[in-house]
Amino acid sequence: MSQATGSLRTYLITRLLLFVPQVLIILTIVFILMRVAPGDPVSVALGGQRSAEELQALREAAGYNRPILVQYAEYIGGVLRFDLGTTIVDNRPVTQIFAVNGGATLTLTLAAFLVALVLAVPLGLLAGRFRDTALDAVLRVLGILTYAAPVFFVGLLMQLLFARTLGWLPSSSQASPVMFASVPARTNFFLIDALLAQNTAAFLNGLQHLVLPALTLGLLLTGVFIRIIRINLIQTLRSDYVEAARARGVAESRVVISHAFKNAMVPFVTILGLQVALLLGGAILTEQTFNWNGIGSQLVRYLDSRDYAAVQGIITFFALAVVTASLLIDIINAMIDPRVRY
Repeated sequence: MSQATGSLRTYLITRLLLFVPQVLIILTIVFILMRVAPGDPVSVALGGQRSAEELQALREAAGYNRPILVQYAEYIGGVLRFDLGTTIVDNRPVTQIFAVNGGATLTLTLAAFLVALVLAVPLGLLAGRFRDTALDAVLRVLGILTYAAPVFFVGLLMQLLFARTLGWLPSSSQASPVMFASVPARTNFFLIDALLAQNTAAFLNGLQHLVLPALTLGLLLTGVFIRIIRINLIQTLRSDYVEAARARGVAESRVVISHAFKNAMVPFVTILGLQVALLLGGAILTEQTFNWNGIGSQLVRYLDSRDYAAVQGIITFFALAVVTASLLIDIINAMIDPRVRY
């Protein structure tokens, strides 16, 4: 077995072993935060709506009258079985929220990620290639503004400009009510369901409704990606092998694209995993702004209802998604960059 293969295997085993305590710490924090809130979740969510006897029965059924360590053990055991609990206000499994509303959130996040890549990669390359020029300064300011601007504020501006003023695009929801009702929910991904139903009009309508929220959320990531790509490209252009390519008379455009670009993107892959949390957080605000019926909008609804059991389950899911994405990115990065293994 070669040294590279051995180091990769050791790195993967170590990273997988670290995944377990990382998840346990996150789950513990979520559990504690939900228990810090005053009162038990049943009384908070349904107090004033049910009698004292009914509240006590619901409290016992949910296990909130048991010792805290017993509740913690049941919570961890439920997560291992992918049982994230039951909502209080409408008495349905939290996992059903992901099955029904997860398609909308995933569609939005993937579209926003695609928008960010399409915008950030060429702009980051231009900023790095023409560093310390007026173009670089403009792109750096653009990156700062798109990252710093509140996503809900950008969304409102998008709605005002493209929906109200110009009338080019719809301002909210996944599709118009007529189109949405005409497509059977088979996968809960509206665009996929429209294709399965061979409803071209509904598919195009869904794409139109997707443009503004995807662009709004994508701009949030674009600012981060531009700066990362720019910095990595500048560092790569100063490396010895790039200087050697220039000394051989290779055109500067080819040096940037063929030699520097691929190596500059290796650290960028690592950063992608860290942006999952930013993407999910932005998705919650974007869904609220555009009335997008995804997991984020459901989280806000249960927060308004003070249904902490549902909130705990949704936050747990988001936390596990971020940690798992980080693990996968680390593994992929170790496979393409041998330096990570040591």
